[in-house]
Amino acid sequence: MTSPADVPHLTPNQINALVVLMVEARRLTNVELKELAGFTLTGKDNTKLVDLGLVDTDRTHRPFAHELTEQGWRVARQLHTAAPPKAGGSTTRSLFVVLSNLHRSLDRLRVSHGDFFKRTEATAAALSEPRPEAPAPTVRAATAAPAAPVSAAEVEALVRSAYRDLATAPGAWVGLADVRDRLTDTDRAALDAALRAMVGREDVRIIPVANTKSLTARDRAAAVRIGNEDNHALAIGPA
Repeated sequence: MTSPADVPHLTPNQINALVVLMVEARRLTNVELKELAGFTLTGKDNTKLVDLGLVDTDRTHRPFAHELTEQGWRVARQLHTAAPPKAGGSTTRSLFVVLSNLHRSLDRLRVSHGDFFKRTEATAAALSEPRPEAPAPTVRAATAAPAAPVSAAEVEALVRSAYRDLATAPGAWVGLADVRDRLTDTDRAALDAALRAMVGREDVRIIPVANTKSLTARDRAAAVRIGNEDNHALAIGPA
């Protein structure tokens, strides 16, 4: 667990960047940061956060895009334990009060910051639909084999069962990331093959997310390749 001593001395802009990246729980470009919070992460502020291992910045194309690393998440969760920088004035001090009370409330509810802020909506159509919270994402080896071989029909049955548990109603969209979390003991290749075969069923729809900026690393890792594109969402039932 990160202690107050592990929280580095940061400028108000660096603190703002960590907080916005945490609450958005996704990769943000400088354009999005400007639109959301009124600032960009550039120059010395960006360099320091990258050097500290708190932020991963993609500089392969413009606008540059930023995402919290695991260490960045740990520090962001504990920002409230450090003294706010004097240069930030009352605005930064108020932010630390909010972070402190957020931490207290999540600790009482036994909910992690990652679970609280994570984005689980798979498509724009599903944004208005309530959905059950999935456990915190875990990284599984793609080559892990199931305990025993299963047939294609059995894998499809597992997918349909997981979908029924996750969907708010027949035909509602469910993210493949959530489906995979329910089927961690199923071989990745077998699950992908079953999903591709299910596309041919009359009651099954598997689609890509049109707004790729809304995808998290978890969503991208869970995608199934069908044709020439990655697909991220599943619906079973009447359209």
